[in-house]
Amino acid sequence: MAAQSRTERAERTYDIVLFGATGFVGRLTAEYLAVHAPEGLRWAIAGRSTKKLEDLRERLLGLSPTGDGPAVLRADVNEPDSLRELATSARVVATTVGPYITYGQELVAACADAGTDYVDLTGEPEFVDLMYLKNDARARETGARLVHACGFDSVPHDLGAYFTVQQLPEDVPLRVDGYVQTNAQFSGGTFASAMTAFARGRQVLAVARERGQHEPRPANRRAYAPIGTFRYAKEVDAWALPLPTIDPQIVQRSARALERYGPDFRYRHYAGVRRLATVGGLVGLVAGVFVAAQIPPARRALSERIKPGEGPSEERRARSTFSVRFVGEGGGRRVYTEVAGGDPGYDETAKMMAEAALALVFDDLPETSGQVTTAVAMGDALIERLRRAGMVFRVAAVR
Repeated sequence: MAAQSRTERAERTYDIVLFGATGFVGRLTAEYLAVHAPEGLRWAIAGRSTKKLEDLRERLLGLSPTGDGPAVLRADVNEPDSLRELATSARVVATTVGPYITYGQELVAACADAGTDYVDLTGEPEFVDLMYLKNDARARETGARLVHACGFDSVPHDLGAYFTVQQLPEDVPLRVDGYVQTNAQFSGGTFASAMTAFARGRQVLAVARERGQHEPRPANRRAYAPIGTFRYAKEVDAWALPLPTIDPQIVQRSARALERYGPDFRYRHYAGVRRLATVGGLVGLVAGVFVAAQIPPARRALSERIKPGEGPSEERRARSTFSVRFVGEGGGRRVYTEVAGGDPGYDETAKMMAEAALALVFDDLPETSGQVTTAVAMGDALIERLRRAGMVFRVAAVR
């Protein structure tokens, strides 16, 4: 299949199909679309259980300002034909079905082959690297844009670094540090992804090395994301604890793809922690989860307690917030910026993925294809969408 034009794709049955719509974050995403989608959006909700989907559709009809609702499509990760039918019916497929390394591979392949744009919520480096190796070339042939990590992993960090770079001089070496703070509860999906990554350490490293051997890099520029050192960061008045998440990898890939990041770009990613005692607790927690992930009975026990598809109450989410503060330097200029919002793992994640999907359908975006990041695929358009939806992107200070 050759690359389809955007006009040809517009003739497909649906603009957006949301797969995994009856899960916790899937339901929040469906509700967001029902309330905020533009009039005339042709969309569908998809999953294994037609009954659950129809029940959800009834709820969504009551939320929609126009009284319109989505279509219902049955699709199952264990039935590849159903995923191919789903992909060929849509301009954009958005999926919440994880852990993605276990349940997501066939759908990415189907979208790449059909020339269908794709967004997900993965925070799994192994999955992203493996999907690059398996599907990037095919997606470039068909014109599909495969955009992983469209939730809290990694939209605030990727677009926040991109936003910070825009405040700095061009064509000079740039240094950006990001500091994450939140009072939110970890999502079940994030926990499952972390457990999977910890348990598959060798596979994660092997796939990352293989990607590094095949992925081209810019000839006359460099962009890197080293692991920082634990320190007190006076620029944000907090202890800086390096975060071993997918976010710096995503930022690095945006920087390698876009010349605006300059000839020599470095990004470091931290948790910004106010109290030193909290640092010890966080390190102990991560170490404990890592050890448990290596022991199958312990891993199963923890996975049963914190499951994907489950989440906190609406009241608890309403009290949750996040802030990512960035410090950028280059060309004799220093800027302080911030990306902030409400509950990161659920409400804001649903908002981010829904707006990313809408951007791919409706906005005038750069011509891209293959596996791309949110900054590369959507950049300014997605920042503007998220601002209108209530998230903060601001310059705090310039020195």
